[in-house]
Amino acid sequence: MLGLSAATVAAYLAAIAVLMVTPGPDMMFVLANAARYGTRAGAVAALGVAAGEAVHVAAVVCGLAAVVAASPVLFAAIRWAGAAYLIVLGIRALRGGRETASTTVARHGGGGGAFLRGLVTNLLNPKMILFSVAFLPQFVRPATGDVTAQLVLLGAIFIVVQLAVDVALGAGAGRFAGRVTDGRWSRRISRICAVAFIALGVRLATNG
Repeated sequence: MLGLSAATVAAYLAAIAVLMVTPGPDMMFVLANAARYGTRAGAVAALGVAAGEAVHVAAVVCGLAAVVAASPVLFAAIRWAGAAYLIVLGIRALRGGRETASTTVARHGGGGGAFLRGLVTNLLNPKMILFSVAFLPQFVRPATGDVTAQLVLLGAIFIVVQLAVDVALGAGAGRFAGRVTDGRWSRRISRICAVAFIALGVRLATNG
């Protein structure tokens, strides 16, 4: 498989599985969209996150991600921008919790909006830059095939797995929320999502 042995691919999939059980901004964003706006919004948000990861993989292939990771000023700027974006999402979610369901879907839950916010959330996550630079190359075997092709394949595998997991989680959250018609419960979901985004933003700003 483009120079990658079955053992290498198996080890890579096992490593991805470990990463997937650790919730982060991307997963929380998909869950929040599905819980507040429905299964479709969660799936669209997952597609936005996957598109962001595709950009990270392309940057690794082109060598741009290594430049960003090696520049403390640029990396810190992306980290602070990502933290600010998550906090803003949290504040908007708190404000949105006071609106009716139809109003929030119209303002924030549309397909294009969910996709764009998922894309930006992923792109402004500096940990994804470090992941792309430090994690993917560990499974490349230059002696067995073209390095670029291997990086593209590894990145594609990660994107497919991440998308499948996010869509499945979003579908579950969307179905659960769809069965809950109590307005108070919906507001609680909004507040929980808001607090989670703000907490992730603060953690990103303080821990890097």
